[in-house]
Amino acid sequence: MSKYIICIFEIMMYICNMSELLEVLSAEWAIRALVTSSIVGITCGLIGSFIVLKNMSLIGDALSHSILPGIYFSFIIFGYSTLGFFVGSVIAGLITAVAITWIQTNVKTKNDAAIGIVFTAMFAIGVIGISSLNNQKGNHIDLKDFLFGNVLGISNQDIVLSSMVLLFTLASIVIFFRQFFITTFQPIIAETIGISTKVMHYFLMLMLSFAVVAALQSVGVILVVAMLITPASTALLLSHKLQKVIVLSAILGLISSILGIILSIIYNMPPGPTIVLVATGIYLLAALFSPQKGLIQAWVHKRNEKSKIFVEDLIKLLSKKVNKDKSIPQIAELLNSNINQVKKGIRTLNIDGLVTSDPSLTLSMKGKQFASELVRAHRLWESYQVNKMGMTENQIHDDAERLEHHLTQDVLDEIDEKLGFPENDPHGSPIPKREILPPKPLFHLKPKSKGIISKTQISDWVESELWELGILPNSQFTISEILQDGVMIKVKSKDYTLPARLAKMVNVM
Repeated sequence: MSKYIICIFEIMMYICNMSELLEVLSAEWAIRALVTSSIVGITCGLIGSFIVLKNMSLIGDALSHSILPGIYFSFIIFGYSTLGFFVGSVIAGLITAVAITWIQTNVKTKNDAAIGIVFTAMFAIGVIGISSLNNQKGNHIDLKDFLFGNVLGISNQDIVLSSMVLLFTLASIVIFFRQFFITTFQPIIAETIGISTKVMHYFLMLMLSFAVVAALQSVGVILVVAMLITPASTALLLSHKLQKVIVLSAILGLISSILGIILSIIYNMPPGPTIVLVATGIYLLAALFSPQKGLIQAWVHKRNEKSKIFVEDLIKLLSKKVNKDKSIPQIAELLNSNINQVKKGIRTLNIDGLVTSDPSLTLSMKGKQFASELVRAHRLWESYQVNKMGMTENQIHDDAERLEHHLTQDVLDEIDEKLGFPENDPHGSPIPKREILPPKPLFHLKPKSKGIISKTQISDWVESELWELGILPNSQFTISEILQDGVMIKVKSKDYTLPARLAKMVNVM
């Protein structure tokens, strides 16, 4: 009973905490913080996609630090004005971009060094200028607010400014998407068709300066580079299409901003760094679990590839007559493996119908075909190494042993043609010829698989043989068993045994 009381008490506490959080979020300052941070997250996500793809992450960092002189001079001219800070920061950002490009083009200085020289100099000017202002009576600019952000100080002007920057960014990407796309991936082609890469570069710098200024109050100039890079890098882990990357980056920037603000309120942490940590956490999750580029997927692929290679080595071993009667411990020793791995490999061969069901581990006709393809790949590559690469017979085996698992049929056909369709490898062993098979041969199916006999067969001989057996086109069948010299199928509760030669040639759906 006490457990239920404790559970009810915890639920009530949770509801109370949620109500307190909602009460805080309904405050005017919290709404301002959420709205502005969300706008900044989307804006940085949109621009960040191009910044990351063009390898300009360091320039983004440079521009974010280089706007401080603009803040200093705008304060002198306009006083404490959001619009003044915006104009001054954008001018400072463009001066930085022009200076970096000029040094990279005209001075013998490394590109990354040029960026570092300019942005550190601009940052130093800004820090000195703002510090000198604070030493004067009546003037005060909190440098920390510009470096790390201050969501409590967000005004209506900041919200309007951030919204205008977002609209400008969206309109620019939609209108100039073609230009951005081609200058990002094919700058040489862009120049040949009349698109100026230099103009698009400076336009992107202008957009980047706008985004940095818009992020001043939410995350600050130091952390804005994370909002430019991290959501875009996360999106690139999840997709390889630019349109999707842009949309995903904007969504991830929005999610990071909202969650960061909420967590900063709950745990009483500074909002800017919290937003950045949330974005980093999402990136780490994508790095682990991305279906295409994630570390876990890469580990699974590597493990499957290793298992596939072992099974193929096992097939080759079983195809050799001298090893036909070897026991499992002997096979494990020959493959430099362990008994459990061999047993697992044999189970895989059974499931795929590559060995017959009898205990002697005899390859089925499907298994023999598979082994023949591996031998062909091995011997063709050995021949290519000797005839085209100038290697000796003693140097070729290990490389062929490794690559035989990765060479595709198209590559092997091309090698075969370049070598003039040789009959023997450099050691004098015969090279198996590739059999011309239908698109989906019957013998490729696994036991218990179901299919339909295709209307289209590769020869009249196949059609007549099926007709003789009483198997008509569009007949539904089930693979009953893979035999050593054929395949047994069931059609309408009747069993048919197709010899190996016919089973290889029957096209199925």
